[in-house]
Amino acid sequence: MPNAAQGHAPAALLNTSIASLPLLARGKVRDNYAVGTDRMLMVATDRLSAFDVIMGEPIPGKGELLTRMALFWFERLQSIVPNHLTGDDPLGVVAANERDQVRGRSMLVKRLNPLPVEAVVRGYLAGSGWAEYQHSGSVCGVPLPAGLSNASKLPEPIFTPATKAEIGDHDENIDFARMSTIVGADLAQRVRAVSIQLYTTAAALALRKGIIIADTKFEFGLDAHGTLTLMDEVLTPDSSRFWPVEGYAEGANPPSYDKQFVRDWLEQARVDDQPWNKRAPAPPLPAAVIEQTAARYREALARLTA
Repeated sequence: MPNAAQGHAPAALLNTSIASLPLLARGKVRDNYAVGTDRMLMVATDRLSAFDVIMGEPIPGKGELLTRMALFWFERLQSIVPNHLTGDDPLGVVAANERDQVRGRSMLVKRLNPLPVEAVVRGYLAGSGWAEYQHSGSVCGVPLPAGLSNASKLPEPIFTPATKAEIGDHDENIDFARMSTIVGADLAQRVRAVSIQLYTTAAALALRKGIIIADTKFEFGLDAHGTLTLMDEVLTPDSSRFWPVEGYAEGANPPSYDKQFVRDWLEQARVDDQPWNKRAPAPPLPAAVIEQTAARYREALARLTA
């Protein structure tokens, strides 16, 4: 198979059409299919969401890149917490004429009981965290030192959970006390400790490759035995804010390997001569934005796996 990290641009896949398995759900990026009662086929399409709105145009090769990056991290973090991978070949559970939709962009995983919160860890002040800090001096109830700037490195990583939103709605940042009410105090403390360990380990590895992981979100579920399990994607440009070391400086949004490039374009986009209201449908992405976004994803994977 051609190497997507080296510039291969396969035909884009906006939606899957797998008839041999029952469709469970179409998410912002992934289409999930039931495989029996205990497994699930997760197919990463080339869809892109920004501000919780799915763009109308796919990013060619994105699903393959996301899958390769997630597998890279699952392998390196499995000593910290179990993950949802079964080790089985996704090509073996679909019909022969459906394998092109699955090849290189899918994971065959355990079906879990997902926790209804996202486990966000921030090592730097950016995005909604920076906006909240300017207003309150804290992020999700975590007080921070005065005098920090946009993109400042935090004294230590902080855990700032969020509730999961339905497609088209926005995730809501919450404090740790509310998370404890939602999932229970013991489980909340376990998720916080594991998430910070995952982030710290991954951030150190990425930094050696020239990438700053400013923040990221993890998702967890419980298996039939109640074991906390890392699931969905992990440490991809879709779920994380990646900055190249050489472009980093405090005080402004650094150059980014993630979809911040698309967000920045959308912030300037106009619909009917008015700023876009961040509701569906999104304004059409220009070809140059699509290609530059794909190039950033490719470069991030190339750096990490070099």
